[in-house]
Amino acid sequence: MPIHGFGEIAEQLRRSTVVVLPGERGNGSGVIWSSDGVIVTNAHVARASQMRVQLWDGREFDAALVSRDTRRDLAQLHIKAVNLPAVVVADSSQLRPGELAIAIGNPLGFVGALTTGIVQAVGPLNGRLAPFGSQPWVQSDVRLAPGNSGGPLADARGRVIGINTMIAGRLALAVPSNAVSNFLAADPIDAWLGVTVAPVRVPSPGNRAKVFGLVLLEVEPDSPAANASLLPGDILLGTDEKSFASLDDLASALQGSGRRVVRLAFLRGDYERYRRVTVQLGAQRIPGSAAAA
Repeated sequence: MPIHGFGEIAEQLRRSTVVVLPGERGNGSGVIWSSDGVIVTNAHVARASQMRVQLWDGREFDAALVSRDTRRDLAQLHIKAVNLPAVVVADSSQLRPGELAIAIGNPLGFVGALTTGIVQAVGPLNGRLAPFGSQPWVQSDVRLAPGNSGGPLADARGRVIGINTMIAGRLALAVPSNAVSNFLAADPIDAWLGVTVAPVRVPSPGNRAKVFGLVLLEVEPDSPAANASLLPGDILLGTDEKSFASLDDLASALQGSGRRVVRLAFLRGDYERYRRVTVQLGAQRIPGSAAAA
């Protein structure tokens, strides 16, 4: 069924979508969340403390990393600009399977590329993808490619329902808009560990069974993780109280306020011996940058 004014809806979404340039290699997409310069993208796109953002009209701005949550794969950037064409945000809790989904992004160098599909489900992942966490996702069959990450997923009225994040099987996954709003309203600094992680399965010391772990892909300088001598390649297995079974478990272990410590079990170099480290949380604040991992 034709959508009245679809061309205008698509053009407005394009004007609210930016190119995020994190460095010399690659680029991603971002969404103008507010007219005073707040840009939302994925944490895996915002890989540096200073980046460049290109608007739909070709203007480029330096972008500062304000906050970053690797658990939900979200980042907030800020550019010094006003009167920007911000998106209209929908209530993702009202989204239902079968609704039209519109994705805008910059895949493979094609700026403002549009693709459409149908929302297949809204909720946590099941089956083999469950270790990615119990958080809800907007799951659709829109076609995404490298460069779409961080761009908007919108409904038939052009209202943003999510931030496109990754492909899982044949489904495109987007962080729901309500989760984005919660991220922007929260102060993630106190739960900052300073790592980028990915789920893995590793042999358990002493037997052939495999256990869930979180491999450290990056450790930010001067972060609690770095100060505790954790290194890229280390695999987090849990705390003294609980083994990790998903990304959510690490996030739960970091929750709290004020100065505190958390004991983490991890593997380094081989799978024969658990190591343990004490990490100090809530002891420092990073001006203009934060990451909840």
